[in-house]
Amino acid sequence: MTLGEFKEALPTKGLFRGEELPFLLSPETFALDEKQVKTLERLGNTLLKFQMACDRLYKRSKKETITPWLSQTLDAGKPDWLIEAQTTGIYKNALPRVIRPDLLLTEDGFAMTELDSVPGGMGLTGWLMQQYERVEASSLLGEGMVSGFGSLLPNGGEVHISEESADYMPEMEWLVEQLNASEPSGSSYKCVLAENAEANENCYRFFELFDWRNLPNIKGFLEQEITPPLKPHLEEKLWLALFHTPSLRKYWEEELRGKQIKTLREIIPQGWVVDPQPLPECAAIPQLNVHSWDDVGEFSQKERELVLKVSGFSEQAWGSRGVTVGHDCSSEEWKSELEKAQDDFQSSPRILQEFADTKLVEHSYFDPVSGEVKQMKGRVRLCPYYFVAEDYKSTTLGGVLVTINPADKKKIHGMKDAILTVASFPR
Repeated sequence: MTLGEFKEALPTKGLFRGEELPFLLSPETFALDEKQVKTLERLGNTLLKFQMACDRLYKRSKKETITPWLSQTLDAGKPDWLIEAQTTGIYKNALPRVIRPDLLLTEDGFAMTELDSVPGGMGLTGWLMQQYERVEASSLLGEGMVSGFGSLLPNGGEVHISEESADYMPEMEWLVEQLNASEPSGSSYKCVLAENAEANENCYRFFELFDWRNLPNIKGFLEQEITPPLKPHLEEKLWLALFHTPSLRKYWEEELRGKQIKTLREIIPQGWVVDPQPLPECAAIPQLNVHSWDDVGEFSQKERELVLKVSGFSEQAWGSRGVTVGHDCSSEEWKSELEKAQDDFQSSPRILQEFADTKLVEHSYFDPVSGEVKQMKGRVRLCPYYFVAEDYKSTTLGGVLVTINPADKKKIHGMKDAILTVASFPR
């Protein structure tokens, strides 16, 4: 395909609000090896079991039968009505129906830096797959984004998109148009602004719960079951640190199978909840081997190959916002951000993770002006979209969005200089 052919195939309203193509296109997909493909095909069910275990642990913590501090930390900054909705009524046993991990490609495999249950990019991934199907149909990885999303609302329905998330409105409108065109039963789908929408049981929530004050009808969803459910504790990055917390090791081993634990230990980088509570004089923060977060703030540039992130329930918790890469900032900024993390613990907890050293790859892209095919050395993030069955017993891989950032960028996310394509498997 040429750049011109890609542009001719763009939806009338584009894929993102305000810009035709806020990223670089490639003439080819990103090919994975057999081992990587098998990992991605199996990972969805492991992540589903992990989310189930997280939900059970949270509910047990609320009942104070185990680690009361855990639910207190996960509830930080959230309104009482939303906290209550997570363990009572129609959402008590509900789970997200879409799971999208952010997987960085390293020399040793994948490193998971986030587990998103309200992900953007579904329409974009579907559109990219549709374009590459013309030349690589047999090798695209995934069962399809349109059919996967349709499985969430099998009888039709609405996609509720907030102003906060409205940049993604065009891609979701494309997805809805594809569903309407492919449904022989006459089921209809549409996108509506969440600020104006009334609660109904046939809708998909594409808005962040931290934005609840701007959604006048939000409490109506307490009586109408939607997906993803109103469970902000499952939208916290803290779980990636809690998986490595020594006091919870026995719990994870009881809840998950040996192979699942092995997989999660391989892909989740070491992490910590930045809890300012003082440690006993004889204790140290595991792995970091210091007594306090103030000590971590004094780390040298080499020692601070660490990433500090806002966990969730904040406008700073998505994209590249609220992220500080320790060895990519000054010592003063690093110390200041750690102090802020401790000060904000009761309202907006942070997670600290080991920095994942990503693998350098070379991939082709179209020059956005000339259309000429060029090469870029870059770092890769893979975002597989897993659609969860209604009975929560299995997942289906819909597709894999691949982001390739220039090699000098430490934060890997969508940007004008990044190549966006989809994953394929060896032929």
